Amino acid sequence: MNERFATVAVRTASRPSLKSVVMGVALAVAAVAAVVPMAHAAPGAGGMQGMHGPMGFMGSPEHIDRMVDHMLDGLNATDAQRAQIKQIAQSAATDLRTQRQAGRDLRQRSMQLFTQPTVDANAVESLRQQQMANMDQMSKRMSLAMIDISRVLTLEQRQQMAAKMQQRAERMRERAQRHQGQPPAPAPAQ
Repeated sequence: MNERFATVAVRTASRPSLKSVVMGVALAVAAVAAVVPMAHAAPGAGGMQGMHGPMGFMGSPEHIDRMVDHMLDGLNATDAQRAQIKQIAQSAATDLRTQRQAGRDLRQRSMQLFTQPTVDANAVESLRQQQMANMDQMSKRMSLAMIDISRVLTLEQRQQMAAKMQQRAERMRERAQRHQGQPPAPAPAQ
């Protein structure tokens, strides 16, 4: 799982000033608050990335069914395979919905901690650990869904799906670079 973590290190030869301590805490709280959303948005953040997050496990049941159908288009998936994968995706979505809400609650708590007259470093660290545990639970649930889906599809179908998802990721990367005004980066070596 590829995740980005922000690390802030402040080294001083003498005792740090109050301003540098406050800035360090502010950066740490901002980094902690950003970890969960980055993990959900980053390609390869666990599970099978593809359609609006990990394998389309977000949205209404109808939306998830459409995303599964779209994902399986061109793979010669049988009706039985489609039904099984839709059930796996719906179950994962239900579980992940609860965990996403927990993540939102933790981010809200981080802002509450940050706006206190005195920021409690121990509370911030405890909250960071809770956020990481929540991310780990989400990653495990997405991995379980990926394993369950892999048992429904043939090796050839899984390979075709991986190629399709890689092409989609490349198109998204190019689109993001165009929006940022950057020339497209070369495709990663395989």
